Amino acid sequence: MTLFSRIRMVVPLPMAAALASALLWASIAVAQGTTPVSPQPESVHRFIGMLADPDVQRFLQQQSQAAKDATEPPPPETPNRDPSFSEFATRFRAHAAGLLGAVNSFPSEATRGRSALEGDIQANGGTRPIVLIIAFIAAGLAAQWLFRSISAGWRSWMARAPYRTVLERMTALAARLLWAACYVLSFGLGSIGFFLLFQWPPIIREIVVGYLLAIVVFRLASALFDVFLAPRAEAENGFRVVPVGNEAARHWAKRLSYLVGWFAFGWVTIRLLGTLGFSLPVRQLAAYSLGLVLLVIGVEAVWRRPSQLSAGPPRRISLRVRNWLWTVYFVTLWLLWVVGAMRLFWIALACAALPCAIALTNASVNNILRPSSAEEGGHKTGTVASVIVERGIRATLIVGAIILLAGALDVRLTEMTTQDSPLLRLVRGLLSAGIILMIVDLAWNIVKVLIDRKLGDTEATHEMGSERERRRLRLRTLLPILRNFVMILFSAVAIMMALSSLGVEIGPLIAGAGVVGVAIGFGAQTVVKDVISGMFYLLDDAFRVGEYIQSGSYKGTVESFSLRSVKLRHHRGAVFIVPFSELGAIQNMSRDWVIEKMTIAVSYDSDIEKARKIIKKIGLELFEDPEFKSTTIEPLKMQGIESMGDSGLLLRLKVMTLPGQQFTLKRRALRMIHEAFNENGIKIAVPTVQVAGGNDDAVAAAAQQTIAAHNAAIAAGPA
Repeated sequence: MTLFSRIRMVVPLPMAAALASALLWASIAVAQGTTPVSPQPESVHRFIGMLADPDVQRFLQQQSQAAKDATEPPPPETPNRDPSFSEFATRFRAHAAGLLGAVNSFPSEATRGRSALEGDIQANGGTRPIVLIIAFIAAGLAAQWLFRSISAGWRSWMARAPYRTVLERMTALAARLLWAACYVLSFGLGSIGFFLLFQWPPIIREIVVGYLLAIVVFRLASALFDVFLAPRAEAENGFRVVPVGNEAARHWAKRLSYLVGWFAFGWVTIRLLGTLGFSLPVRQLAAYSLGLVLLVIGVEAVWRRPSQLSAGPPRRISLRVRNWLWTVYFVTLWLLWVVGAMRLFWIALACAALPCAIALTNASVNNILRPSSAEEGGHKTGTVASVIVERGIRATLIVGAIILLAGALDVRLTEMTTQDSPLLRLVRGLLSAGIILMIVDLAWNIVKVLIDRKLGDTEATHEMGSERERRRLRLRTLLPILRNFVMILFSAVAIMMALSSLGVEIGPLIAGAGVVGVAIGFGAQTVVKDVISGMFYLLDDAFRVGEYIQSGSYKGTVESFSLRSVKLRHHRGAVFIVPFSELGAIQNMSRDWVIEKMTIAVSYDSDIEKARKIIKKIGLELFEDPEFKSTTIEPLKMQGIESMGDSGLLLRLKVMTLPGQQFTLKRRALRMIHEAFNENGIKIAVPTVQVAGGNDDAVAAAAQQTIAAHNAAIAAGPA
């Protein structure tokens, strides 16, 4: 799933409250109705204004409810259970009937609400709410412009702020968030704050403050999306928290701002409709209508989102099919909301939004807390801080989703500890198991990051044979095995604790696992022997990663380990995977030093002393050569005559070098010795065959004649 689709998962979140910009329509349509209204006495205006006051309405509702509770017996408590299909059908029919009735009652309720609003307008001197909204928006923009002018130096510093290290990114991001908050706060103080300095009629106060608050929410959302998505980051040399492309950043910053703004305006609209006295079915009908706009914004954002071009393998589902799937998903959410199936609505919303929100936050946290190139040292690794923050955000999102679903499904989490039933025990066990798994996952990822960073530090090689190089090789040998061991240990502990939290008795399970383990051990003695042999090889430090070893017919460079085998790379490319139990005695050719011995055959008439001096001189030259100086421990020298062969004298030479470096020096030394011997007249002995005969030529000729006569007799055949 692409990162664009992850961001796309956040789109349905506001859809649950799809209540939007018809507030402006409501205030204009109600305040500027074309039907003439007959003049009313001042006392009537005051009475209507008092009835429109939210505090008065709330008081009257409380008194009515108290009287109803006093006269009617409390309904019998019914167990919390899911409604049957017939009950759901009955509720849906009632809900649909209420919406149809709202269509018929809307004109009369609009007239009543307009009358209440007209009373406040007349009390305010005839000033319409839309005029006040425009005026105080202008005041907020003026305050915002003043703050922008004052903070010019702040903005200049943010434009030049570096983003190389984690500290620089966190500092710059905090500065940008603080500036965005102050920027929106200046607008809020200049508009809402300035408006509240004066006395206004209650309905006009509710309308103007509500709309201005919606505008503040919209501007705050736009500012936050500008900080996190940075749609102009390429032009302004900024930093983008969410790692997406430029086109995607611009696309989603605009659409998400529209979604939040429309949600804020719709929420204010429905709230003000209640203030004006509209019934619940009418407000629901208006909310569903406004929700269609959210649906259109979401579908448009999906179909017009920038496509991601990647060089990886093609996706199984094409972009067009994914767009249709998202469209069906959004429409399904809207329909579930409309028909009143809120439990299914919240479950579908959480199941789709939670994984994508986790993936999105993980990518953002890793992008913010990623080490710089200098801190990485050439390898990509995570940090403990990024793991803690990432897992902390993940746990927060999961807990938030659980609380949200508990509220939507009418599950009282606080009462679960005081009640006892098989279902509640199972739910408590699942929650405990989830918490245990999250804690173990956090611990494992911290250990894994530490081990991976330590392995990354061992990539740089040091001087051959030095203590640091030996320590580096030993770490590269042991750390992967330690990582696998810790993973198995944490997995076993997590599974046992999770089963215990679910009510499973793990004592017999552990005992049974021990018996099964013994039985498996007897049946798989070779595997057990491999594991134990490998442990002793590592304890004895018999070999390390990168060393060249030989054991019987197996030889090669140690590449990696597992719990039961070692992987050897032969110098010709073949790979041997050898169980530890089959290694036996090991010949390690990569420890400390190595002595390479060579044999050269010269003719019997060669000057041996002269050859010795030549070899000694060549050895000193190679010892001082920068290419071999760091790897040569003792220079090349001649030990003497090894033996007298059939074709010449065998001279024995030796040199001491670091392991693995003797082959290059040997080839260079033999070439130089060959050239020096040719220049000084020392002949290299070669095998020869010499054929010689006696001086009796007559005897040889007679023998030849005898052989020829014999052959002629054979050819003539019998007489």
